[in-house]
Amino acid sequence: MHAPVLVLKDSLKRESGTKVHHANIQASKAVADIIRTTLGPRSMLKMLLDASGGIVVTNDGNAILRELDLAHPAAKSMIELSRTQDEEVGDGTTSVIVLAGEMLHVAEAFIDKNYHPTVICRAYNKALEDAIAVLDKIAMPIDVKDRSTMLGLVKSCIGTKFTSQFGDLIADLAIDATTTVGVDLGQGLREIDIKKYIKVEKVPGGQLEDSKVLRGVMINKDVVTPGKMKRKIVNPRIVLLDCPLEYKKGENQTNAELVREEDWEVLLKMEEEYIENLCVQILKFKPDLVITEKGLSDLACHYLSKAGVSAIRRVRKTDNNRIAKASGAVIVNRPDELQESDVGTGAGLFEVKKIGDEFFAFIVDCRDPKACTVLLRGASKDLLNEVERNLQDAMSVARNIIKNPKLVPGGGATELTVSATLKQKSSSVEGIEKWPYEAAAIAFEAIPRTLAQNCGVNVIRTMTALQGKHANGENAWIGIDGNTGAIADMKERKIWDAYNVKAQTFKTAIEAACMLLRIDDIVSGIKKKQAPGSGQAPSKPKVETEADADGEQILPD
Repeated sequence: MHAPVLVLKDSLKRESGTKVHHANIQASKAVADIIRTTLGPRSMLKMLLDASGGIVVTNDGNAILRELDLAHPAAKSMIELSRTQDEEVGDGTTSVIVLAGEMLHVAEAFIDKNYHPTVICRAYNKALEDAIAVLDKIAMPIDVKDRSTMLGLVKSCIGTKFTSQFGDLIADLAIDATTTVGVDLGQGLREIDIKKYIKVEKVPGGQLEDSKVLRGVMINKDVVTPGKMKRKIVNPRIVLLDCPLEYKKGENQTNAELVREEDWEVLLKMEEEYIENLCVQILKFKPDLVITEKGLSDLACHYLSKAGVSAIRRVRKTDNNRIAKASGAVIVNRPDELQESDVGTGAGLFEVKKIGDEFFAFIVDCRDPKACTVLLRGASKDLLNEVERNLQDAMSVARNIIKNPKLVPGGGATELTVSATLKQKSSSVEGIEKWPYEAAAIAFEAIPRTLAQNCGVNVIRTMTALQGKHANGENAWIGIDGNTGAIADMKERKIWDAYNVKAQTFKTAIEAACMLLRIDDIVSGIKKKQAPGSGQAPSKPKVETEADADGEQILPD
């Protein structure tokens, strides 16, 4: 093995810092340009071919960048940004890339003038602190209990998405789902676990309007023996198990030698008694529905159905957890440890329905469910996938608001206010950092400018008018209406953003820009392929074996 040769991606020459900065900035701008057109309500959609040859149609920044396969390391780290943003707050994935790209773009001029990257980063960090202070100043607290405000807010956050054409539908689903699974931690804190306790089930067919949030759980299962077991139970008593209801097999291979013929019958009887014993222990608590994560033998089925109990087997662990949260049951490991308190009585109805050509079990009408299922219906798989992505964003927005109930103006108004305030403050910044600080202020205008471009209005005229309105840091709520491109008051048009999302966008974008500016070398540990005839030691001669002969054609073509 040769030791890896340290070479640069593009050339064997070791490039100077400035060149690397330019390359990084160009790569970041390229990424930003790809998804620049997907910002705002009048945005374009992108059609992507994924690795398996399927297509994805979306305008969600993160979904687009996820599918890209870029070679440049700086571009890769930009893609990482939108993923962080998506995991952290679930929205603003496009804005964060556009903003970071712009921050790097304005830094290019200073790199050319031989400013040290550390100086630029210092100025940027100062600008970030001041920007967050401006956010705090213009943020407006809201009442989470007021449904119409929440609806308006979630709607304005997903108004830029494909599903905004279906009106309140997605926003309603998101608010219902997140308020259902919220758990109070005390001291006014609420914990909302979207990933664990909200399941999105996509069932092709029907209309989008048929989508709903179930007060309970739905699983893609039928009862074990449909003819004998009831498919509809009102107010069921539910027992949840994570152990198999079948005869225990030995851990490893077991051999038993039987001398007498009767012993064989004794053995079989023991197996039957073991299963009957298990069932008796369960039936003591008079359940109506038994759900287990593992297998359920025919004999156990017989005992349960004889007692009029419905059973479902091989349920996913995550689904079982959701059923436990929804119905108030406790998942039990061994039937002999069952207690009355483990039986779930919180569900109002158990029903198996046929949707399309599959059976689904519904455990719904729960009294106080802490888990729920969002049932999405729609014409095609692609449509459903896009609706699901939008719903995830909407739920994240609702979660952010419930956790931190503060609003800032949308439509680029926040960025313009931040920009105007920073421009004013730049005169009081001392020394060489003043210029990068001012440039950062100008970079914030990228968001409203991109919104104006995507609406198809006269960008220069619109931007000049907006800057005039914001010039002295007043009129914080004046921004662009993304649908018409008109300059409007965001309070009246109800175009809002969550404070969390904006703050996270600014922090992520500026910190990422600083990180990329501080890179002065890209060194690759990948071994370059040797060019033919480059004087390397010849590789070992290949010795043909019989096996190779099979693959060769004997006759010439």
